[in-house]
Amino acid sequence: MDPFVKFTSQSQGRDRIFRTAQYACSLAVYLLRNNSDRKDLVAKLKSLETSLSAGRKLLRLGNAANSIEAAKRTVQLSDRVLRLCLTVANVSRALYFICDNVLWAKSVGLIRNIDKERWSLNSSRFYFFSLVMHLSRDVYAVLQVMTKRSRDKNFKQRMDQHLTENPEVAEVVVPHLDGFLFLLLETLKSHPDLALDSVKNICDLFMPLDKLGLYQSNGGVIGFCGLISSLIGIVTLTQPRLRIAP
Repeated sequence: MDPFVKFTSQSQGRDRIFRTAQYACSLAVYLLRNNSDRKDLVAKLKSLETSLSAGRKLLRLGNAANSIEAAKRTVQLSDRVLRLCLTVANVSRALYFICDNVLWAKSVGLIRNIDKERWSLNSSRFYFFSLVMHLSRDVYAVLQVMTKRSRDKNFKQRMDQHLTENPEVAEVVVPHLDGFLFLLLETLKSHPDLALDSVKNICDLFMPLDKLGLYQSNGGVIGFCGLISSLIGIVTLTQPRLRIAP
């Protein structure tokens, strides 16, 4: 019980729970959309999804300051690639939260004379750019680990053994592709924090892509990807060892 109380006492923890429920509702609405016997249930789920989304906007008030503080920390990183990716990602995330806060203020009537559509698009653009930079960091980190492992003699022996035991695969695919995939999978298996962060960012990417019209997805895809991303967020928040750093 104590871990649950500790988790829900954090604003991030409450946001992750609300987010999981929001996208679970979205996925359920999509799956039940053609069921005429569940019209009332679908309407209730849509209403709950809207309420959860509004509640999350309230919980995110002040997150822009947290992102700015994170940018101040990442700008001091010694690795230039990490410094660039994470600082730009945190600044973009801060701008996303600012837009999100303005949209919340508009929804409750605190601000009236703004172009809601324009602010919503800007919010999606900043969110998209933040995710791209986070994914760039993930790719960079994966390549670093792969390079290091490829130089390890014991790992080379394991990879040669794998290729020897599966000659038919090595002959069918593009030369060296099987070795590359083996190295990639072994890297992700040995670094679950990298694997989880990459999957989470890829899932999140579908949402701004859809809103910006760059890649259209249906409600089922958005709901499923949002649910998977939210569950990963809960896991990494409750298990710090699975959270990527920096």
